[in-house]
Amino acid sequence: INAEYMGQHSLPKLPYPVESGIPPVISPKQLDLHYNKHHNTYVVKLNGLVASNDKLKNADLTTIIKTSAKDPSLKAVFNNAAQHFNHSFYWAGLTPNGSQIPKKLEEKLASSFGSVDEFKKQFSASALANFGSGWTWLVKSADGKLSIVNTGNAETPITGDLVPLLTCDVWEHAYYVDFLNRRDSYLESFWGIVNWEFVASNL
Repeated sequence: INAEYMGQHSLPKLPYPVESGIPPVISPKQLDLHYNKHHNTYVVKLNGLVASNDKLKNADLTTIIKTSAKDPSLKAVFNNAAQHFNHSFYWAGLTPNGSQIPKKLEEKLASSFGSVDEFKKQFSASALANFGSGWTWLVKSADGKLSIVNTGNAETPITGDLVPLLTCDVWEHAYYVDFLNRRDSYLESFWGIVNWEFVASNL
């Protein structure tokens, strides 16, 4: 997913209606708060922060993230830009009622983790152990190997050489309406709405 897909610092158009939620896991109220309030706040703040920066105001989102990640004085820019990317990637990886896993991806997960079920088990365990607010990712390294990584707060794997394939938002605002503070229940349900075709497209 890239900045062009998302539009220039605007909320991405979701491939499912907000008023329907992402059944059977995410309710309309949870999706509305997460997308229209939390995600939108990052977009609004990002636009305000880059408007007066001649080097960044016309840059694409990936460039803004990579540039601001290296400059402590641009920490606020990084936080909001990275959260915009992370959320947009998260939405793209979800679909109502989930999807079938393409054979190519199934084989890649099996060769990397032993089986799809073992991958899910390891990913969920990593996400559950991700302390505080953050993200859990399935990523591909330059040598083609798949791995599971956690990032904290707004951190994102695209600041390095890792290619994200799938992410799960473990900030509590991602699930508090539907699951309260029960991250484990959210993670168990998460697999029912994964868009595996999107995951495979990132291989």
